This record gives sequence, structure tokens and C-alpha cells, in this order.
Amino acid sequence: MLAGWRRSEVRRDGLWHVQPVPAKQAVKTYLCPGCTLEIVPGTAHIVTWRGDGVLGDAADLSNRRHWHNHCWKIK
Repeated sequence: MLAGWRRSEVRRDGLWHVQPVPAKQAVKTYLCPGCTLEIVPGTAHIVTWRGDGVLGDAADLSNRRHWHNHCWKIK
């Protein structure tokens, strides 16, 4: 999917896959679901998706979201 390493994290709402996006690979603008502010191109951030969704891996991956690093940490 993306370059870089992926890790799994357990949060109070379940299992999440987390993958960093380095600044040089961040080429699009995204809306962070944590703060609802834009993640502009050239900003390092992370992509997350459910690891335990009931609809399967393909559905979880298609529902991935881009977060500011700080916003994900305080989620």
C-alpha cells in the first residue's frame, strides 16, 4: 500500500493498523479526523485503518484515514 513500516495498536475502540507517511511522500491534501484541519502536501503524518472490522480487510483498508501524528497520539 504505502512505503514505510506498519504497526498495530490496540486502542479502547479496537485494533488499528498504523502506517507513517514521510513528508516527501505526502503529495495530497487530507482532512484529519482528529482536529478537522487539513494535512497539506509535504507534511509527515500517519494513515490508520481498522484491524478488527467485521466487513473484512478490504473494507477496512478502503476506509483508512489520514491523521496528524499528534492528533492520533491523543485520540
